Amino acid sequence: MNSKPMKMPITTGLAILALVLLAGCASQPKPLQGEFAQITPREAANADRTGAMVRWGGRVVDVEPQANRTCFEMMSTQLNAYARPYWATDDVGGRFIACREGFYDPALFESDREVTFVGRIDGYENRRIGEYDYRFPRVAADVVYLWPIRERVDVITRPAPWPWWGWW
Repeated sequence: MNSKPMKMPITTGLAILALVLLAGCASQPKPLQGEFAQITPREAANADRTGAMVRWGGRVVDVEPQANRTCFEMMSTQLNAYARPYWATDDVGGRFIACREGFYDPALFESDREVTFVGRIDGYENRRIGEYDYRFPRVAADVVYLWPIRERVDVITRPAPWPWWGWW
């Protein structure tokens, strides 16, 4: 019986190396990495989860600059593998408020912009949405990550027939 170890072809080794390097590129931005409680804002509103470290994201509903901090009212959704809000359905995870020291310009953080926050749940606020009383979990944000605006691109699968192309 031959006990020589098998040699891996160089192309297989290069392919494995390329996959490992690509996998390293497919991760969250550094400020959004870490371990977090796997709860949604809706679940946190129904049970006291004060102190839980969370990474939540969604769309901006309102921005409230205050004397020494800015608070964001957010509509939550799931996050994709990059920790970016993912809007596959209208099934949102509830609403939450995230506050961070400093001034964040409402002109930049306008309605419907996508933002991801990292921080601890530090309490709850009761507010009204229309005539409905809503309990918002409040996050003391360590990270406020504003995502670039997604550009919609129309893909044309075949060009329109131009008059000079002819029909032959």
